[in-house]
Amino acid sequence: MKKMQAPAFWYDAAQEKKDWRARLTARLLAPAGRVYAWAVRQRFDFYYPVPLARPVVCVGNLVTGGAGKTPVVLSLVGLLQDAGYNPHILTRGYGGTEPGPLQVSPGRDTAADVGDEALLLVESAPTWVSQNRPLGAQAAIDSGATLIIMDDGFQNPSIYKDAALLVIDGASGFGNGKPMPAGPLRENVADGLSRADAVVIIGEDKAGVAEKVAAIDPAMPVLRASVKPDAGNPPLFGKPVFGFAGIGRPEKFRDTLIAAGAMLEDWKSFPDHYAYGVDDLKDFIDAARKKNALVVTTAKDYVRVPEALRESVQKFTVSLVWQEPAAALRLIENCLQKSPL
Repeated sequence: MKKMQAPAFWYDAAQEKKDWRARLTARLLAPAGRVYAWAVRQRFDFYYPVPLARPVVCVGNLVTGGAGKTPVVLSLVGLLQDAGYNPHILTRGYGGTEPGPLQVSPGRDTAADVGDEALLLVESAPTWVSQNRPLGAQAAIDSGATLIIMDDGFQNPSIYKDAALLVIDGASGFGNGKPMPAGPLRENVADGLSRADAVVIIGEDKAGVAEKVAAIDPAMPVLRASVKPDAGNPPLFGKPVFGFAGIGRPEKFRDTLIAAGAMLEDWKSFPDHYAYGVDDLKDFIDAARKKNALVVTTAKDYVRVPEALRESVQKFTVSLVWQEPAAALRLIENCLQKSPL
């Protein structure tokens, strides 16, 4: 099933203010949003999380899609491996059909099976897909994991989290500050912060995230990082490019291409985790070929491009750069030392 894209007014305050239809829609959906946030909170009020034999580090967010969790997870894998841990990654496998628990195998599994994120994560560490998080975590432990990194799952109460990091995009912040479907929030900000051990702000804090977090919890640690293009990317400066993306906020990738110096001749946005078919991209690729332009997308999108078209598409990858990597590792290890296990 193909998802709808997030409404523009979730993140564009000016658009909501100018467009009476967007303003009315947000107001009409506000009661449903309050019920949604209440339901999420009830799960944690009445559910006892399962403690595991190995520590769990959860990387989550408060908005639906587009915060930058995957680069944070990949970076933490490297930091923890260097510190002597054997981390395994646990993900729900969103967009895939495999219920798990299943250890991801790149040669066997496709994005349709395990989701696009799992195929990226497994390049750095053993990765498990499981809709039942405790079962997936236990499978990882049985296979030798000394630490579990949960990719997403912050709103899932089934597992006790020894350390929980909330990833927030510095440009978009908490959007319009309303829970779904009136806004992008998965829960109220204060409720989420009450269960977090730290906030990770990605990029320049244009949305004033640090100030908003401090107003709610002045003691909350704030880590800062940025996402930088990888050195192995195709050179784009001054070259004609046809770009496309189906991620949480596709416009972020469009801005990345422009910042890399690409001459963006055409652009297409798709919903998050969109399952591309040949018909979705063939005409786009043919048009690019006529203009002698590169067709470029994200690493997440690339694994969802049909095999027949992949040789015509290039992926543009990014990595997370911590402002203080030692501080990130120290915070996690301090949380693990305080664990009741």
